[in-house]
Amino acid sequence: MIRKAIHDDVDKILLITKSCAAFMISQNIFQWNEFYPNALAFKSDIDRGECYVLEVKNKIIGCITISTNMDEEYIPIAWLTPNGNNIYIHRLAVHPDYQSKSYAQQLLTFAENYAKTNAYTSIRLDTFSQNKRNQTFYKRRGYKKLGDIYFPKQSEHPFHCYELVL
Repeated sequence: MIRKAIHDDVDKILLITKSCAAFMISQNIFQWNEFYPNALAFKSDIDRGECYVLEVKNKIIGCITISTNMDEEYIPIAWLTPNGNNIYIHRLAVHPDYQSKSYAQQLLTFAENYAKTNAYTSIRLDTFSQNKRNQTFYKRRGYKKLGDIYFPKQSEHPFHCYELVL
């Protein structure tokens, strides 16, 4: 079941993202760290009604943020569609114990259906350039790689931007 997150979920969400960060670091993927993602980001997502959690047997195992807010880092990207009627995916995570079981697919399908139902033009997101698994995940779903942005507090390596035109 996928539902909107509430403030009481933040600690469980952080447990998931910290577990994901540790798992990625063990594979030499330094995408997330002690600065990101953090409780403030998730609390803001929840306040805006943009954070969703995936529950399996009443346990939160994943999360996704579906936002209409375009981060300023995205401004230089030559997007395929005009700005203004797009959604942005952030902080998609599935606890490592539940990965490779199609739960990330479920979360992204939920976001794609949400975008279609609400007549958005496209879905935009970024993923770490050193995370080949994520890049393959998005490419297989039809997302087009468009350019790179940087988040210096997270990594010296770029993040690839992708867009799916609906």
